[in-house]
Amino acid sequence: MTINTYVPDGLPLKDLNYQKLFSLVGRANAELARYDGLLQGIPNPEVMLSPLTTQEAVLSSRIEGTQATVDEVLEQEAGLVKEGEKYKDIQEISNYRLALYSANAHLREYPIRLSFIRELHKILMNSVRGQDKKPGHFRMEQNWIGPRNCTIEEATFVPPSPLILSSCLDDWQNYVASDDSDFLLQTAVMHAQFELVHPFMDGNGRIGRILIPLFLYKKKVLSQPMFYLSEYLESNRDEHYERLQSISEHGDWDGWIAFFLKAVEEQSKHNGQRVKKIMKLYDEMKSRVQDVTHSQYSIYLVDAIFSKPIFRSSDLTKQFKAQHNIHTQTAFGLLRQLRDANILQELLPGRGRRAAVLCFPELIRLAEG
Repeated sequence: MTINTYVPDGLPLKDLNYQKLFSLVGRANAELARYDGLLQGIPNPEVMLSPLTTQEAVLSSRIEGTQATVDEVLEQEAGLVKEGEKYKDIQEISNYRLALYSANAHLREYPIRLSFIRELHKILMNSVRGQDKKPGHFRMEQNWIGPRNCTIEEATFVPPSPLILSSCLDDWQNYVASDDSDFLLQTAVMHAQFELVHPFMDGNGRIGRILIPLFLYKKKVLSQPMFYLSEYLESNRDEHYERLQSISEHGDWDGWIAFFLKAVEEQSKHNGQRVKKIMKLYDEMKSRVQDVTHSQYSIYLVDAIFSKPIFRSSDLTKQFKAQHNIHTQTAFGLLRQLRDANILQELLPGRGRRAAVLCFPELIRLAEG
């Protein structure tokens, strides 16, 4: 039996229905610009929006079948270790977030290249399920997509043959480095083409979603690479896959691009609302923590609990000592005041040499909401 592998369209695409798409492009660009305006108003976005980065890692990984939540990820990082499948799920999510942070640092100075994609994949697949599928290496054998444990004959999609994979990836890289008629339209094409080429044996979906904010950042559409689309894609999972499948089966790029632009428009609104709430909470906490502690170190406390809303008390006191030369007993006293004021809650009491585990519940609720 002959298996027909997918042969991707050359980039840039021809024969798109620009008349239909540009009205959608306009709305999506307007909402994304409003969102980026909020980002530009945040003095320390990596601190204030770190819970949103964690949520993106959770939701993008959930599309692939993981079942952990934001608070479970944060709890494990604070020392409340999960076991079994839950531990494996959380490790995948932590790797995803680490890949995002590593990418952000890299792209401040370097372009998106295939070598960079391989490094991201190596981080993503480190010590997790799929680590036996050549992390950091493009595939040299045929893969396929379909029901669990299906044969290639039963597959719903068979990506390009490894014999043409290198030329497909070179075409994709050249397109990423070029400028199309609109950057959002180009983002939609860039993302889908990567998914359809499916260059790795595992982890393609997660890498493809990581690339969305990175590409927008490199094209200067975003001032920070912090626009996360997985919430919309996870909520509309069936249509997401149907639209990608329509490209491979019918060449329906217009339908996919329209879906993607709608996702950007809706998620920009939702992300913007959440950022406003986080900014409001941050401003409130600056006043509340100062009122409770009357300390010159109150702003350090606020930044610390926003950056890591579940933590071991000993970790924070060590951080304060190293970064700000704050005495350990002073730091413990400040944490005790925040706990007594119900700003922080105790997840696990300290006992003997074991440090207490504390959390900042208001921020966690915003991140998960």
